[in-house]
Amino acid sequence: MGGTTAKVALVERGQPRITTVFEVGGYRFKKGSGYPVEVPTIDLIEIGAGGGSIAHVEMGLLKVGPESAGADPGPACYRLGGTQPTVTDADLVLGYLNPDYFVGGEMKLQRDLAVKAIEEYVAKPLGLSVIEAALGIHDVVNANMARAMRAVSIERGRDPRMLTLVAFGGAGPVHANRLAEQNKIRKLVIPLAAGVATAIGMLASDVKFDFVRTYVARIEEVNLDTVRSLYKEMESEAVELLKAAGVTQMELVRSVDMRYVGQAYELNVQIPGGELSAGTVKTLEDSFISLYEETYGFTTGDPVETVNWRLLAVGKVPRVKVKRVKEKGRAEDALKGKRKAFFAEYGEYVECDIYDRYRLLPEASIQGPAIVEERESTVVVCPKAKATVDEYLNLIITLEG
Repeated sequence: MGGTTAKVALVERGQPRITTVFEVGGYRFKKGSGYPVEVPTIDLIEIGAGGGSIAHVEMGLLKVGPESAGADPGPACYRLGGTQPTVTDADLVLGYLNPDYFVGGEMKLQRDLAVKAIEEYVAKPLGLSVIEAALGIHDVVNANMARAMRAVSIERGRDPRMLTLVAFGGAGPVHANRLAEQNKIRKLVIPLAAGVATAIGMLASDVKFDFVRTYVARIEEVNLDTVRSLYKEMESEAVELLKAAGVTQMELVRSVDMRYVGQAYELNVQIPGGELSAGTVKTLEDSFISLYEETYGFTTGDPVETVNWRLLAVGKVPRVKVKRVKEKGRAEDALKGKRKAFFAEYGEYVECDIYDRYRLLPEASIQGPAIVEERESTVVVCPKAKATVDEYLNLIITLEG
């Protein structure tokens, strides 16, 4: 969750799901409502829910986003000319953000401007107090993101209770605890430098090229010579491109899009390594049926066919080495002060311990409610939650119950 949008994706066995039909600008997660981009991409859902998302009243209902104030003029509290209330304004009024330590103290936030914007555009039209309106903004944007999380988990055959939520982006760690509660997720991971995690990921990612050839055939009618010819052609192109990119270590991964005859959507099945044979084809059929049942909860028994034969060419880049920290510490050593923050469980502002993320060492333990601050993001640890620091300085939050 950043300044304009929130993105949600499912990662299984260390690999993000990939889709070959990604929709941009879709409406409420409905297939066919957006603009299709038919290239392999991470299968994610993006919604207008960021720190700059504007809160407004429409037909007597509180709405948040998709319109955003952006970075300029930005939220009202930025003092850059923005007058409409945003998620950041609400989080500031609720006490989650430190007005003197935004972006490490480089920007001072003006709480009274946030109060004024929320009062004028939300509180008065709905007959609420400023605190109720701010909490409403916070809750509505959380509900929007929680629904997106269910769309990539429950609606795709996965139980979110069995998953771990990894939250990053400038605003993500502020809202992550509540999102986990709404989806009954018991464990959260907040990496160090969460606000710039995407930039780190981009720099650390491998070089990848995707190739595809269409060859539609029923599984029992697949001509292996045809398939071998397709892969010979694609692999030749792949090696040339990777060499041109300056890559010396490479990996070629084969897969095929498969479906039941008569269906419009395929599932991607990885092809086992080694020489293609009749046994390979049988393995592909079995793998497809298992994947279909895992995804949708049933199988049809209809004939299976192949559609697109794919090759992923991966050029390995040097891995970012994350050092283990051997030194141990106590949370008390990272305590930087106290601040009042509003939590619905109490129905009022309560005094919270505020911790310096950069002074938290492995084995440090924090009981919520509490707030952990770092330069690019803020972590809110809600009541009935406990945070500990692991040897890689990740903040691990576990929820009770």
